[in-house]
Amino acid sequence: MGNRLEQLLEFWFHKKDDCQWILATIFETQGSAYRKAGAKMLFNSNGQSFGLLSGGCLEADLMHKAQKCLASGDDVITIYDMQDDADISWQLGIGCGGVVKVLLQRVDKSNGYQGLTSLRDNLINRVECYYQQNLTNHRSVIKKFNQVLTPEQFNARNKLLTAENFIAKITPRPAIAIMGAGTDAQPLVNIAHSLGWHISLFDSRVNYGRSAYFKKADEIIKAPYKTLSDCQFLNNADVIIIMNHSITLDAEALLVSEQTQALYIGMLGPEHRTERVLKHAGLKLSNLKKPFFNPIGLDLGGELPESIALSILSQAHAYIEQASALPLSKKIDKNIDNNIQQKISSVAS
Repeated sequence: MGNRLEQLLEFWFHKKDDCQWILATIFETQGSAYRKAGAKMLFNSNGQSFGLLSGGCLEADLMHKAQKCLASGDDVITIYDMQDDADISWQLGIGCGGVVKVLLQRVDKSNGYQGLTSLRDNLINRVECYYQQNLTNHRSVIKKFNQVLTPEQFNARNKLLTAENFIAKITPRPAIAIMGAGTDAQPLVNIAHSLGWHISLFDSRVNYGRSAYFKKADEIIKAPYKTLSDCQFLNNADVIIIMNHSITLDAEALLVSEQTQALYIGMLGPEHRTERVLKHAGLKLSNLKKPFFNPIGLDLGGELPESIALSILSQAHAYIEQASALPLSKKIDKNIDNNIQQKISSVAS
């Protein structure tokens, strides 16, 4: 099981009444922190934890506090201050150097499961929403349960927000549609699965897209691309990768992809091949409606399918997360020659 909220809630939902549960939420950070405000994980009365709020540093102490929360039934707020050498954070060996504030809340039938069932439903149906948590229950006689808000409700309440509440925007996990289910699509599916993405695989060819080889795909659709205009798994995809190794099929895939809400469309193959695909589809590069990437991927090196898959997903991930794909370190190894540095800068731009 991964660490995405949707995955955590799906596991929790089927066991929600088998034991007692605690929801842990980071509601504020200052300075450096492994995860930011809004990150969540779950603890239960069986001594199990699911998800991460740090690199593994805080979880053992949070488990101890979660058991106290279960015993008292009251919310608990705990603060880890890595800037204060007298704080317990130093005993835990945390070295981020920031402040992390965590809210622990009991989740059961008596408090409406703190709205987590509704939150799960929204995520399953790929509906964006907001999750409101009360920060004063640990000191208040009148308890207020968590709520799931629509964007309209959030906008209406936004002007009335106070320090009593923490509201986080909750978005569905990214969805990827892979059009072409040859052997080289297998590592693409596997890596996307490890990222917690929803994976739809499309290929109408008889010997392609067999479930035995794509066990980690959420959906395998064996239908001609021309018939997919109403397919929700394609229309709702954030990322579309076209990799049929066929001029005709790639052209059909590109035509139907242009009608979706995808944020990123990429096609495998060099530019001169893509020109043939566009001509076959009756399209021009300048007239494409969606962001189109070809050649696809970042220049990471390597020629194996696994390396190519990593390159593709790295670029797609950076694009939908609105990140630069630049190195996080400010200094580049002096041993890297100028030509490679220029290639890195060119790809990143």
